[in-house]
Amino acid sequence: MFSRAAVRATTQVAGRRAFHATRPRMSSPYHYPEGPYTNIPFDPKKKGFPILFWGYAIVGFGAPFAIATWQTYKPKA
Repeated sequence: MFSRAAVRATTQVAGRRAFHATRPRMSSPYHYPEGPYTNIPFDPKKKGFPILFWGYAIVGFGAPFAIATWQTYKPKA
């Protein structure tokens, strides 16, 4: 169905993907820590996280709707 040249070209491209076999150099200043919870700017394991999260979600997502409603129904000056 496929020509041998097409199959060979596909396998060669897949063989040159950017996977690295070398270990990360943790001593380098350009290498960030790896693992779960290291790429987010907050700590979801802290005690007050649910309160802060839901507070941010309600204010962050509710503010545009509250502003639009206030702008719609404010008294005409």
